[in-house]
Amino acid sequence: MKEAVISHIKPVPSKTRVTSRFFGRGFIVRMCFGLLVMFGLLALCANLVAPYDPNAQDLEGAFHTPSLAHWLGQDGLGRDVLSRIIYGGRVSMAVSVMAGILAATVGIGFGLYAGYAGGLPGRIIMGLTDVLLSVPNLVFSLILVAILGSGVASVVLAIGIGFIPTYIRMVNGLVMSLRENDYILAAKLIGQRPHVILLRHLLPNSFPTLIVLFTINLGNGVLTESTLSYLGVGIGPPTASWGSMVSDVYPYLMSAPWLVVSPALCIIAVIVAFNVVGDSLRDALDPRLKGKL
Repeated sequence: MKEAVISHIKPVPSKTRVTSRFFGRGFIVRMCFGLLVMFGLLALCANLVAPYDPNAQDLEGAFHTPSLAHWLGQDGLGRDVLSRIIYGGRVSMAVSVMAGILAATVGIGFGLYAGYAGGLPGRIIMGLTDVLLSVPNLVFSLILVAILGSGVASVVLAIGIGFIPTYIRMVNGLVMSLRENDYILAAKLIGQRPHVILLRHLLPNSFPTLIVLFTINLGNGVLTESTLSYLGVGIGPPTASWGSMVSDVYPYLMSAPWLVVSPALCIIAVIVAFNVVGDSLRDALDPRLKGKL
């Protein structure tokens, strides 16, 4: 009977096959993946690659145009824009990753329980999830930040809690579609405990979809963090953040456009790259989902 359970587990494509499918999607996919790797390495090694201290001020060099000494110019306080973009990428991407891990951990747990157990607890969880999903994520994050206060920890909690409902809804749907399969029924018949069935059979079969959702939510996390910082309720000064950099120099858009364009392009590039990589990763993990959301 145990062999019957194992034989019905959905086969996971090999790493070689997934890699081949992923990088075979075209030049744009490879370029976006390389872009994310570059930003990730810059974020990890910011203190090594940044040419200047991101908070070092040089008022005599305020609003200087790009030059050999300062490739992307200097802002209104004479700070090196390139250095602040590198350190700002570390903050934006770190916040997005931590919020994504928080949301995935909590959301997967509640989604597994609601989808497998069902009954009144499951209906309560899904009812609350539907209520939270009815509120736009940005509005929900703004409310939480207003309650928790500004700062990295508050922004991580606000974005992470805002993403939890998406994981609950996704995992609940996956578990409900899988729990009546023969191998799940066989696992019940041989006396496997519910938590064993959830962790050994249902969760592994949900991994491909969850990996894609996590990847796409990383881009959404960068967007949300940048928006909160732009509105002045996210990462506060003097910490560099792409959103706050755009907000600080927006009044000088016409006189010093390079100060706005640089961080704005980084935000756009990372968000687009995460979405392209997530979409291609979905097709690579399960070609049957090609073209579907």
